[in-house]
Amino acid sequence: MNTYLSSSIKQFEYYKSLGDKTISLLTIEELKKTFNDDSNSIAIIVKHLAGNMLSRWTNFLSEDGEKAWRKRDDEFTDDFYSKADVLNSWNKGWTCLFEAIQPLAQNDLEQIIYIRNQGHTVTEAINRQMMHYAYHVGQIVFLGKLIKGNDWQSLSISKGQSKTYNKHKFEQDKSRKHFTDDL
Repeated sequence: MNTYLSSSIKQFEYYKSLGDKTISLLTIEELKKTFNDDSNSIAIIVKHLAGNMLSRWTNFLSEDGEKAWRKRDDEFTDDFYSKADVLNSWNKGWTCLFEAIQPLAQNDLEQIIYIRNQGHTVTEAINRQMMHYAYHVGQIVFLGKLIKGNDWQSLSISKGQSKTYNKHKFEQDKSRKHFTDDL
């Protein structure tokens, strides 16, 4: 289970890095771009993720994950004025997450915590949040790719490069490590 915690932290770091890289490629205008009236911009997705992270991970082991002070509907109103504002929100959410998860120990994993009065083991809550964040980070990356078009810089294996990537990987000795260690 210690492997579970360290792997979870690495996964969260990986998803954060995908968002970091995408955000770094975009201007504030691009971060605020929507494709229709019902779509969310990257800035809005960032605001929602940060609100969720602050709510879920503040006093993670001792309070319900849906805090009374959270105003979820407001997370879908764009009030960012600069890219620095977007990044500040993004980093504030991730900092809260990492400060909550890094001190956890194996004996914490079966503890019951609540999200909207629904009980979860700590393991279940971590999994729930990881999948939620992966879903939204995927949206951020996809929107970034749409916005940048041909100017997009691939964050993974570029189209048509799988053989080269695999050749490089299979030239290395077998080893036990997290897939993000080579990124």
